[in-house]
Amino acid sequence: MTSAVHRCKRRATSIVLVSLIVPLHAQQLLPWKDPSPHTTRFVTVEKGVRLEVLDWGGSGRPLVLLAGGGDTAHIFDDFAPKLTPSFHVYGITRRGFGESGFSSAGYGADRLGDDVLAVLDALELEKPVLVGHSLGGEELSSVATRYPSRVAGLVYLEAGYPYAFDNGTGTTMKELQDLKNLAPKAPPPSESDPGLASFAALQQACLRALGFTYPEGELRQQFTTTSDGRVGKQRDFPGEAVMLEGMKKYANIPVPALVIFAIPHAQAKWVNDSTDPKVREAAKAFSAADLVLTTRQAKAFEDGAPTAHVVRLPGADHYVYLSNEADVMREMKSFFSTLR
Repeated sequence: MTSAVHRCKRRATSIVLVSLIVPLHAQQLLPWKDPSPHTTRFVTVEKGVRLEVLDWGGSGRPLVLLAGGGDTAHIFDDFAPKLTPSFHVYGITRRGFGESGFSSAGYGADRLGDDVLAVLDALELEKPVLVGHSLGGEELSSVATRYPSRVAGLVYLEAGYPYAFDNGTGTTMKELQDLKNLAPKAPPPSESDPGLASFAALQQACLRALGFTYPEGELRQQFTTTSDGRVGKQRDFPGEAVMLEGMKKYANIPVPALVIFAIPHAQAKWVNDSTDPKVREAAKAFSAADLVLTTRQAKAFEDGAPTAHVVRLPGADHYVYLSNEADVMREMKSFFSTLR
């Protein structure tokens, strides 16, 4: 449930960054420009709250990307352009994160679902495909269960957990939260870590620690930039405090759905490379518990939602569309061919 950047910083800096040498003056001279080919607009969803919407263009049916908890739509900066040959691709930054506005009044699953519907209305999108990562599955289920005629299909990218589907036979939120406590913990970073010398260095640190990296646009949403181009402090987003509030139990998914689980989840590269007995023991305990809980949840979704096609990708990260992009694209293409 944690943000991409927090995970990266926690796992990577202080562990693999000592080998990174990045000139401090690398980003001093020219302002950074997001290379991802999107335009940005803001859509008002209620008084005082407007959401950032990215538009990557493309042709065909509209497809809307919803980020996981703590992330912004920029997490899809590299993934979204791969979809534009067949879809007109958009991304929405959830209220309380990034450049989107925030109000805690009435916050909850259906409020977030209503935000998505408000954007669909504002952009006049007819029966789009909704694609959600992680907590984005909550919004997918909220929209589809209440207004099934509004969407053509759903894609749950490691997003089919109990906030998105709960018929009483799968994993509980408490079990998932307890699981987090078993995960190996990396030492905290220090301000002098070479990997904080620039955002390019941080990207490389993520790659070395995790085996994949995050778009620079997302890293810049999550961290400030210092005057000398270094990675600054992590931003505090108001949505963090209420992100898991107001969840509902969705036990029926009435529209076609592709549900991708990482089973078993991959351990971070730094964990596999570690010789610390405590890290190795924590990794072993985490993997065993994670396999049980994820397997149970995938089966519950598969058995309880006849419209869902459940796919299990062994050895993928929670950010499955980044760690296993080719696999995800293959499964999505196959699923899209079945939609009317």
